[in-house]
Amino acid sequence: MSQTTETPMKKISLEKVVLNMGIGKSGDIINIARKALDEISGKKSSSRNAKSQQRDWGVRKGEPIGAAVTVRGDDAIALVKRLLESKGNVINGKSFDNFGNFSFGIREHIDIPGVKYDPQIGILGLGISITLTRPGYGIRTRSKHKARVGKDHIIKNQEAKDYFVKEFGVTVT
Repeated sequence: MSQTTETPMKKISLEKVVLNMGIGKSGDIINIARKALDEISGKKSSSRNAKSQQRDWGVRKGEPIGAAVTVRGDDAIALVKRLLESKGNVINGKSFDNFGNFSFGIREHIDIPGVKYDPQIGILGLGISITLTRPGYGIRTRSKHKARVGKDHIIKNQEAKDYFVKEFGVTVT
């Protein structure tokens, strides 16, 4: 009659949500995308610059070509609930990787609950990346004595799916 209790170190939690709009050209459209991301997330977004020059597309290195915002904590949990609601609480199982990350896209940002259509913004699509974490994952990013996360401690594909089903009540297809 042994009960299996989960240790606190195995508890999965939501680390961050990154919203990204890749526009592909600079100008006023970047400010419009930033305004849309600010409205969706309630946080201040930033522009993303081109890493290299693409002559065929007319893009120069260092030119702003996109906008992104990162949301953490309780705001991230509320945002994920709204984003998943816009997808009908159904997520694709192929959207998960083997390290606790989950990504999906939304074609029209006005599908998100609480976002109204603004003629000055128009309709924009965005990509969403969600990162899950466990206690002890900080060893990957700390400045001194960086180390790898052990293979038994990495969040596996099925564990991430189970987390979303349990915490957000979604259906994985």
